[in-house]
Amino acid sequence: MAAHAVSPLTGGLLRRGVTLHPRRRLLAVAAVAPEAPAPTPAPSQLPPSPAPPRKGYYPKRGETVELSCEALAFKGKGVCKVAGSTFVLLCDGALPGERLLARVRRLRRGAFAEAAKLRTLEPHHDAVEAPCPLAADCGGCKTQSLAYAAQIRHKHLQVRDLLVNFGKFDPKLLESSEPDAILKPIVPCDEIFRYRNKMEFSFGTKRWMQRVWKEEEEVVKEEVNEADGYALGLHAPGFFDKVLHVEKCFLQSEPADKVLAVVQETWMDPALRLTPYDVHKHVGFLKHLMIRTGRNISTGTPEVMVNFVTSCYKPDLLMPLVDNITKIPEVVSVINNVNTSVGNTSVGEQEYTLYGKPNITEMLRGLTFQISANSFFQTNTKQADVLYKLIEASARLKGDGSEIVLDLFCGTGTIGLTLARRAKHVYGYEVVPEAIADARKNAKLNGINNATFVQGDLNKINESFGKEFPKPDIIISDPNRPGMHMKLIKWLLEVKAPRIVYVSCNPATCARDLDYLCHGVEEKDLGGCYELKSVIPVDMFPHTPHIECVCLLELR
Repeated sequence: MAAHAVSPLTGGLLRRGVTLHPRRRLLAVAAVAPEAPAPTPAPSQLPPSPAPPRKGYYPKRGETVELSCEALAFKGKGVCKVAGSTFVLLCDGALPGERLLARVRRLRRGAFAEAAKLRTLEPHHDAVEAPCPLAADCGGCKTQSLAYAAQIRHKHLQVRDLLVNFGKFDPKLLESSEPDAILKPIVPCDEIFRYRNKMEFSFGTKRWMQRVWKEEEEVVKEEVNEADGYALGLHAPGFFDKVLHVEKCFLQSEPADKVLAVVQETWMDPALRLTPYDVHKHVGFLKHLMIRTGRNISTGTPEVMVNFVTSCYKPDLLMPLVDNITKIPEVVSVINNVNTSVGNTSVGEQEYTLYGKPNITEMLRGLTFQISANSFFQTNTKQADVLYKLIEASARLKGDGSEIVLDLFCGTGTIGLTLARRAKHVYGYEVVPEAIADARKNAKLNGINNATFVQGDLNKINESFGKEFPKPDIIISDPNRPGMHMKLIKWLLEVKAPRIVYVSCNPATCARDLDYLCHGVEEKDLGGCYELKSVIPVDMFPHTPHIECVCLLELR
């Protein structure tokens, strides 16, 4: 059996603990044909089509090819094919229904290839104008030019195909007549812009941009470093050392945009002697700018926290910036995280409050949460409220205070605390000690006494795990993108809780774990003991490839 399995749908390797079952090592691609044909342009409007590829077509690196995009896959890449061929090329910026020219960049073990888009020959059916001028270059919200209704339709199709190909679930059961269908309609996001409560920008010594010119009548993009231009913005896709200068971001709140504008107007003034950190030479002062938005619990008005991450502690250098941004009424906190390491992390070794209070607050499902500079908190507050309501409905707590809830990968305890009001006791587990500390603070802040939070690595559990709490009636599992480790899968199959609510930010590893829990793991001699009752996709982040799912499993 091969050690790894590669799929363009997941964009990487599914390893053990994240391994793809040998029965599903075939290429799984969400190649879904568009629902309705687009109007056909007049023949004179179309460029001549290349000759059909020969049978068994295989691309060559550097080759220019005409492609048709059929679907979206991992990280929002377009699943494309040459006419008459079944070979898959993944192309950034390609959208379903689009015909385009692209250049082959990388071949991935002969299974698929990656291509760079050169220009559009025929636009996709659901084309709209992206409001952000940087949408094509930033990579953060790359599907802005696709109508939102089409975005959520294709996300729903991705989840469906992953459940079939990786989860080995019968498509007839997934999509039977409502309300019996396992796969429920995707829940859209009401606010498709200004929904993020946290944005992190990086300072850079070289500004990155894309120059466009004509070469053989093709529009070609080339990455260019502007040698003398400092930058504050987002990393160019795929690069840790290149920063795309950003003046405003349509995903963050309007008060946060005001903060960004003031910082941009101020920080490059030579008189201030502020220098961006050079990730190669490891010199310079300013590393990151993090802006978080919360709410004043009494008034409901926005509260903004500004966090400067620097290479050393020199508050006098920051004070001109602090003086300017604190003129914005919504700014109630300015923090300085000092990170002396050469790494690119935004978490500091020391933290100093330069202005106002050390944290801001937010409301979620009727509870109050304190958010510090480095706290984890759901990035889309309003949609998180929708998500948690779905989790609570899926948990089906009796409400009589008789049930034990086990909250795995609990983070700062947000899910468990919203369920504690109807449970006998909640036990939360999380590997990050700072998150556990925040969870305990949040429980105390909300007067919740029936929640216990424990720091521990759920990827390294042993035979003693589970002996420190009663057998759970409901298990909530909200792992990060790699999904659950096989040790945890085995424990879940042994403990046999009546219900599991699996919350996932990665539908590929989610489908794999659901397969293990329902169908078993042959090579580990583990039998599945759960029945998949429902999967609800939730769009938490419009214009991005991310998909959240709430899955309910019941013990057979």
